[in-house]
Amino acid sequence: MDTVYPTSLLCRLDAIPDGGTTAVEDVAALDGESVIVQREGGTVRAWLNVCPHAGRRLDYAPGQFLRKNELIICAVHGASFDCASGVCVAGPCRGESLRALAVELRGDEVWLLATD
Repeated sequence: MDTVYPTSLLCRLDAIPDGGTTAVEDVAALDGESVIVQREGGTVRAWLNVCPHAGRRLDYAPGQFLRKNELIICAVHGASFDCASGVCVAGPCRGESLRALAVELRGDEVWLLATD
């Protein structure tokens, strides 16, 4: 069985607007990658900030994402990703997914988790 443990504090919960999305930059546990963090109430999801279509960031400016209803839209090619699953539902990489990251809410902090 995999052991899950916290590796890195990503951000405080109040840094993510409820129903919103932000980016956490230079995550050391991920070799300096940017991470998308999305919040719905007390539920937090995270993905690498990399579009599977072209390998580019999804945000149009650091931490600023195009959102429409329950979608995150890649600013480069318009691929649309479901906020709940990270699956591309429209655009050039339809059916592919953002790389999900395991996170845990500990009090008012969002932690990136790792497994061994």
